[in-house]
Amino acid sequence: MCQCECVSHISRRKTSSSSSSSGKARSQAGKFVNQVGRAETPKEQRSSSDASRRSHRPPQEAATPHAPSPGSRTHHTPIPNMGSGHYFWAILYFASLCSASLANNAKINFREKEKKVLDQILGAGKYDARIRPSGINGTDNKATNVSVNMFLRSISKIDDYKMEYSVQLTFREQWTDERLKFDDIQGRLKYLTLTEANRVWMPDLFFSNEKEGHFHNIIMPNVYIRIFPNGSVLYSIRISLTLACPMNLKLYPLDRQICSLRMASYGWTTNDLVFLWKEGDPVQVVKNLHLPRFTLEKFLTDYCNSKTNTGEYSCLKVDLLFKREFSYYLIQIYIPCCMLVIVSWVSFWLDQGAVPARVSLGVTTLLTMATQTSGINASLPPVSYTKAIDVWTGVCLTFVFGALLEFALVNYASRSGSNKANMHKENMKKKRRDLEQASLDAASDLLDTDSNATFAMKPLVRHPGDPLALEKRLQCEVHMQAPKRPNCCKTWLSKFPTRQCSRSKRIDVISRITFPLVFALFNLVYWSTYLFREEEDE
Repeated sequence: MCQCECVSHISRRKTSSSSSSSGKARSQAGKFVNQVGRAETPKEQRSSSDASRRSHRPPQEAATPHAPSPGSRTHHTPIPNMGSGHYFWAILYFASLCSASLANNAKINFREKEKKVLDQILGAGKYDARIRPSGINGTDNKATNVSVNMFLRSISKIDDYKMEYSVQLTFREQWTDERLKFDDIQGRLKYLTLTEANRVWMPDLFFSNEKEGHFHNIIMPNVYIRIFPNGSVLYSIRISLTLACPMNLKLYPLDRQICSLRMASYGWTTNDLVFLWKEGDPVQVVKNLHLPRFTLEKFLTDYCNSKTNTGEYSCLKVDLLFKREFSYYLIQIYIPCCMLVIVSWVSFWLDQGAVPARVSLGVTTLLTMATQTSGINASLPPVSYTKAIDVWTGVCLTFVFGALLEFALVNYASRSGSNKANMHKENMKKKRRDLEQASLDAASDLLDTDSNATFAMKPLVRHPGDPLALEKRLQCEVHMQAPKRPNCCKTWLSKFPTRQCSRSKRIDVISRITFPLVFALFNLVYWSTYLFREEEDE
């Protein structure tokens, strides 16, 4: 009877889509009953054989009045021979099969139930998207709290000249709207999904430092809205933004920059709408984030409420701290500038007479350094303060220009020394001519004395203007001078001739040592100053 009742119950509840599942249930139930009947049949046969042996009645007497006729079929049903325990397990098994078939029928109508719920909460005349949701616990005098979180997918460009950066992110907002509560069908309906943002109320958030932005619509619009049974609404969208980033380039290219992403309410004041960062981890960054010339060191979340004439507005911000990669600038700017400065020093080792070579070398390095400086400044905005790269290029340009001026000084000293040497030679020749003339005069005087037979005594002391007396006096003064202590610098410089024409050679030798030493000292001061300031900024 139980089998028949269960089968009849399933047949009444079945639909066209569940006929196969109910048939399987009936077949499994029949198999279970047959197995139980076969398990009880041997015991029945043993009991009947014992009873036949105990009775010595003839076969005709042993037949019962209800014995079937030879032509009729005999139906052996093992169910009446089962015990009470087997009946209990069979009924339990049938009940489980019936409940499974009912669950299958419920799953088939699940999407239809979703449609009914959406029509119930968002139907015409039931929900107005223009009205702000109530505050905490449905109170009207409280502001609507909106929790915000985001996922940074990529940062494509940081432009120093325009002072902006581009970012792609997944932006999420979550709030509670009690008008959207619905029955979750005993936990089977977790949430409802929408793709049209205008169906529900949305916060009027905007990015205050945005320059450009666009949504993503390939292949479908990258946006969704989830409505949960308790009235909670989750809004998620993928957007690309170009945001302003004011930079301080005093330490460029040894600097760190802080770029912010600001979000605020446009029309609702803090009395009506408040933005809050989601608890836990409000900002996530993709793991394989790579930037061409920067490194994202860390990010900080904060609040930035603003007050205007119309009231106070809720605001959130994310500060992204970027560190500039110095290796690029070391290879592209600093090392080439050092090489140009060192090349300009080659003119110190060339002969002072090689005027074309030294001039062409100095002018070429000067023009190359000027081109390098203009190229660096072309990629940076014109600012009113001095940058670290300006100090470097300015000093390098000064050293190259100084090398060119050094050659001009050497050339001038060489020409002036040669002129003085020529004048000195002419003076010496003139003195010799005067001495020769004086000796001739003395000889003529002697001849005149011999002819007159008289001897004219010449004075033993000559007049002050006499050149012979002047030369003798100078020789005496030189031999009578006291010896001086040797000086290292003078001893080293005494290796070169003391003539006026060797003064240009001295300038070259001094420049070979002075220029590298001063440049090395500048490097020491430069790197220690700016690297120390960089650590202070950290």
